[in-house]
Amino acid sequence: EAGAKLYDLLIKPIESHLKIINAKTIIYAPDGQLRYVPLAALYDGEKWLVEKFKINNITAASLMDLTPKTEINPLVLAGALTEGNYNFQVGKKNFGFEGLPFAGVEVEKLATMFPQTNKLLGNAFTKKAMESQMDKYNIVHFATHAAFVNGHPEESFILFGDGTRASLLDVTDWNLSNVELVVLSACQTGVGKQLGNGVEILGFGYQIQEAGALATLATLWQVDDQGTHEFMNDFYAALKNGATKSEAVQKAQISMINSEFSHPYYWAPFILIGNGF
Repeated sequence: EAGAKLYDLLIKPIESHLKIINAKTIIYAPDGQLRYVPLAALYDGEKWLVEKFKINNITAASLMDLTPKTEINPLVLAGALTEGNYNFQVGKKNFGFEGLPFAGVEVEKLATMFPQTNKLLGNAFTKKAMESQMDKYNIVHFATHAAFVNGHPEESFILFGDGTRASLLDVTDWNLSNVELVVLSACQTGVGKQLGNGVEILGFGYQIQEAGALATLATLWQVDDQGTHEFMNDFYAALKNGATKSEAVQKAQISMINSEFSHPYYWAPFILIGNGF
């Protein structure tokens, strides 16, 4: 019902124009609490929006370059938080996380698809190990917890297998000049008692682009571990077959719509921020 109402508000007024120009992609620059809304899950009564269009979120950093890129030949650096319990405080908020069993499976499957993948699992997945190698790869994949903290985006972080964290400030020092895509496969957004204006979501994507990467794939909420695993399988399979980043997201989401993971909870939170072409 919410998806249908938002479709009527956001898409219906421009629906005829989209048809006239035969649009294939919607480039989306949301503001305020619309940043928490997955555009893919808007519903026209028959189809989800992602079944009709590729969807590409952008930030101010994206506006500089949306030119199509050559096909990605994935060279992947992938880390996974597979076990352990992590409890800590950031600012005034307490966090508790457990290892993600399917994260290891996710990375192992990646390495099967792309044999040159450098995989860092468990305790080997450290902040130092990842940061020292990022510029040697064109895809950097984090199968771990990340939190985007509303009201205090500087408190947002990515958690590593040894318990260390990378903050938004740390990201500004990363060298991602050779990176096409950074994947954060287990994010939580809007962390806090109330929703903010969503700046923490695109803020992380913005900083990753400012550090040199072309795009970020993130999630608006943390998805079921197996659901994430299924999405990533379909996403990387599409990339391997020559799809662009935004095409790969669309193909993965449509595949899930036609599977046991058909509820938007499983596929809608995955958003591409930056240059998806």
